[in-house]
Amino acid sequence: SSGINAEYGGIECMRVLNEIIADFDELLEKPKFNCIEKIKTIGATYMVAAGLTPKVVYDGADTDLDAYLCTLCDFAFAMQDCIKKINKHSFNNFQLRMGINHGSLVAGVIGATKPQYDIWGNTVNVASRMESTGKIGKVQITEDSSQKLERYGFRFEETHF
Repeated sequence: SSGINAEYGGIECMRVLNEIIADFDELLEKPKFNCIEKIKTIGATYMVAAGLTPKVVYDGADTDLDAYLCTLCDFAFAMQDCIKKINKHSFNNFQLRMGINHGSLVAGVIGATKPQYDIWGNTVNVASRMESTGKIGKVQITEDSSQKLERYGFRFEETHF
């Protein structure tokens, strides 16, 4: 009997996770997020990158890099709003922990049998560390990225570990 309950719990967990990921995918369909590419999901991790596609316009952005970074932050906040709506309708208390960095990276397809698109580099590694060491419910961002974003009206609280 407990095996059946455990199996049902696993299925329910997968159903809810799929719903969340589908909602995030739907956000990416919005024109304002057209410069953001979903790279992959690993378990409950949802990885995206901005700036891998043609130019995007962000009101007042000085450079393309700034526009991509601003759009990526807007997407992070949209994801948080999405989770709040899911929580409201499902009586759950899911929270996101996110990490953002900017800079150069390498992108490509690897594998012959099951080829997969992926991204690599220090920029990706630091963003991953920002996420894994961040506070639940917050977006952790590098100091360099926050300095760029402050010019566009984004505000940050400093945290120390």
